[in-house]
Amino acid sequence: MSITATIPLDAQGTHHGFLKLPYSRDDSAWGSVMIPITVIANGVGPTALLTGANHGDEYEGPVALQELAVSLQAEQITGRVIILPMMNLPAFAKGTRCSPIDGANMNRSFPGRADGSVTQKICHYIATELVPLADIVLDFHSGGRTLDFLPFAAAHILDDKTQEASCMAAMQAFNAPYSVRMLEIDAVGMFDTEVESQGKTFVTTELGGAGTATARSVGIARKGIRNLLIHAGILAGDLQTDPTIQLDMPDDTCFVFSHDAGLIDYLVDLGDPVSANQPIARIWPADQTGQQPVLCHALRDGILTARHVPGLVKIGDFVALVAVVSETQ
Repeated sequence: MSITATIPLDAQGTHHGFLKLPYSRDDSAWGSVMIPITVIANGVGPTALLTGANHGDEYEGPVALQELAVSLQAEQITGRVIILPMMNLPAFAKGTRCSPIDGANMNRSFPGRADGSVTQKICHYIATELVPLADIVLDFHSGGRTLDFLPFAAAHILDDKTQEASCMAAMQAFNAPYSVRMLEIDAVGMFDTEVESQGKTFVTTELGGAGTATARSVGIARKGIRNLLIHAGILAGDLQTDPTIQLDMPDDTCFVFSHDAGLIDYLVDLGDPVSANQPIARIWPADQTGQQPVLCHALRDGILTARHVPGLVKIGDFVALVAVVSETQ
């Protein structure tokens, strides 16, 4: 194993350190990638693995998990909490979605390879050394620099309905303003898929985006962590719950993609209701005047749940996610 932990993963108390990955490069022949990790343990109980910056331009997870690493005391918990605020440290350090070292998207690189690229090695260590320790896994996401989302927690529709029910219950406990039964459009190589294949309870989020974090979005993350640890039996206390709107993503008609390039002009905002065939955006030419825009239509009824952030789109770019409102809790 090329990655080693500088702290024990199974010791009682609070330990702050690194996952150390040797990485020889032009500016440091015997250098290393040092991924921050905190392990807090007390007694015998469940283990939670909490991760952020799977994509390096998503910030709610790193902010909330950095705070947790200094505020959570071992005597407050029963069990263990493993905190990886910046699991994709190379991408996080550059503020990019993918790693600047090997160009890889970490969330399409699992289960990784022990003898692979830097991203593959990190994925392999997490998949083989950390996930097996966990009973419940929370992986924070937001839209990064190119997407913006309504703030939601999500769990996936799974073949194993017992596992699915456990994931859905954990998602509800997280208690984001929106809760989504999620269909992934590209699940191969995802951290989600790896964790779920190991039979673990898994919750993910999309808590905003546009390449930043807000007081509101970090507050949602902070509350969600506490609720999830209480739900898992690791932290004592009562859940802090507020109304959450239930959303469903039943099929690929939820997704709208651009067939043209140009200047995007949204006709609806996040959270607005839309109906099938309704124009939700139009694309103006970016290189000439006097031309009519091309319309982008919703493919189903629902609400606008995510949108493209940059003002220009290319052919094939994601334009909109339309999710279906099912109920409110």
